[in-house]
Amino acid sequence: MADAEVIVAGAGPTGLMLAYELRLAGVDVLLLERAPERGTVESRAGGLHARTMEVLDQRGILGPFLEAGRPIQAGHFSGLWLDFTGFPSRYPYLLGILQTKVERLLEERVLPAGARLRRSAEVVGLRQDEAGVEVEVAGPDGTERLSAAYLVGCDGGRSTVRRLAGIGFPGTPATLTALLGDVELADPPEDLIFQERREGGAISVLQLEPGWYRVMTQQYDRVAGRDEPVTLDTLRQACLSIAGTDYGMHTPRWLSRFGDAARQASAYRSGRVLLAGDAAHVHFPAGGQGLNLGVQDAVNLGWKLASVVAGHTPESLLDTYHSERHPVAERVLQNTRAQTALSRVDSHTTALREVLGKLIEFDDVNRYLGEMVSALDVRYPMGAGHPLAGHRVPDADIETSSGDTRVFRLLHAGRGVLLDLTAGAEYGAAAAPWADRVDVVRATSAADRWVMPSLGAVPVPAAVLLRPDGHIAWAADAGSLPGALTRWFGPPR
Repeated sequence: MADAEVIVAGAGPTGLMLAYELRLAGVDVLLLERAPERGTVESRAGGLHARTMEVLDQRGILGPFLEAGRPIQAGHFSGLWLDFTGFPSRYPYLLGILQTKVERLLEERVLPAGARLRRSAEVVGLRQDEAGVEVEVAGPDGTERLSAAYLVGCDGGRSTVRRLAGIGFPGTPATLTALLGDVELADPPEDLIFQERREGGAISVLQLEPGWYRVMTQQYDRVAGRDEPVTLDTLRQACLSIAGTDYGMHTPRWLSRFGDAARQASAYRSGRVLLAGDAAHVHFPAGGQGLNLGVQDAVNLGWKLASVVAGHTPESLLDTYHSERHPVAERVLQNTRAQTALSRVDSHTTALREVLGKLIEFDDVNRYLGEMVSALDVRYPMGAGHPLAGHRVPDADIETSSGDTRVFRLLHAGRGVLLDLTAGAEYGAAAAPWADRVDVVRATSAADRWVMPSLGAVPVPAAVLLRPDGHIAWAADAGSLPGALTRWFGPPR
C-alpha cells in the first residue's frame, strides 16, 4: 500500500497551496519539508498580486490574508510606478504581506483539511515506474523509502527533485549581485528609499514594521560566488559603496543574497514527477511575481492531478499543466530580464527609463504592464472557440435561486461549474452526465457585459463552463459543450 497518493516535496507557499487543492478533491497528500520548523523571521516575498488574491477568494480563504496585509494601490516595473486602480478585479492593488505570514495562514488551512506534514524530511533519491514513485527520504532517524502515485517537487530553485528526475534547467546566468537584509537602523533615512539608482548601483530602504527595515542593494557586473558568506558587514559595505552610509544598521534578523539568473525547467513533468514554483522557474524578484507565480502553478496543477488520481481523466491531462504554465513563467522571466536591464546605472539606460516613464502615463501602456505583472491577463490556449475561452472568469455579481451571490463563491469546493445564465435548463441537461464532477448553477447576471483584460467589455454569454482554477473552458454557442466537458473532466458516467 502506498504511503500517500501524492507526495509534495517542499512546504512553502507553492507546496502548501498544492496540498490544499489536492485535499479539496479528497486526495491523500504527504508534505515533506527539509526545514525543521517554519520560518518566522525571514521576510522573503512581500506581497500578493490581484490574481493570487482572486484564486484564494475562489477557495473562500482570502479573508485572513486581507486582514493580515496592507493594500498598496500601485505596483512597479523596474521601479517605474504603475497605477493598479481601475483594473478589472475586486482586488485592484498589491497586498503587502510577508511570505512568513502567507505560509502560516496557508498551513492553518492545509493541516485541518487533512494534509500530513513531516518536517526535517529531505528527498535524497527517487525511482519511478508505470505504477508509481518511490522516494528516498533522509530524516533525523536515518533514511527511509516512501511510495506514492505521484511526486511534485516544490522544493525551490535548487530543487533536488528536479535534479533527480533528470529535468534540464536552461536559462541565462546572473549579471549582478543583490543583497537583502532585515535589520534595525540607528540612523534611517528621513524618507524611505525605493529602488534609487546611484553611481555605485541601486538601493532600497523600506520600513516593514516599526523599528524593522528591509535594506536591499544591487551591484552590477559583480557576481558573488555561490558559497560566499553573507554577513552584516557584507551588506554594510555594499550600502557604503552605493549610498555613502550604512544608516547605522545593526541586529540583523535575516540576510540573503541573490542574483538575476533566469532559468526554467525544460519540462514540468517527467512521468510521475512534476515541478511547481521555484523548482520550475527562477528569476530576479522584480515586481514581486515569484511567490504569486508559484501559487498559481499550484492552482493550475492541483485539480488536474486530483482528477487523474481519481481516475476521472487520462494522464494526458497533466501535459496541459506544462503547455499552459510554461509560457506564463517564460513571460515572467522575460519581463524580469527587462526590468533588471532597465535598472542599470548608465546614461543610456537613464534615457530609456525616461522614455518608458512617459509611455507609462498612457493608460494602455500602464494597463498592459500592470495586468502582466499582476497576472490578470493570463489566457490559456483552448484552441478555436469563444473569445472568452482560456481567460479567467470575472467575479461577476449574479442571482441564483438562493439569492444574490458572485461567481467566485461557486468555486469554493474546487469543482467544475457550468454556469447557465439563461435561467433555463438547456445547458444544465447537457452537463447532467458529469454531475459527479461538475456543478450546474442556473443564475441571471447583474450586468450585460463583463470587463476583461485585453478584451474590454464583452457581452455576457448564455453559459460558461468553468474549470476549478476559474478559467473558462467553454462559452455558449462556440463549440461542443460535451466535447469540452470530456476534454477537461473525462468521459461521462
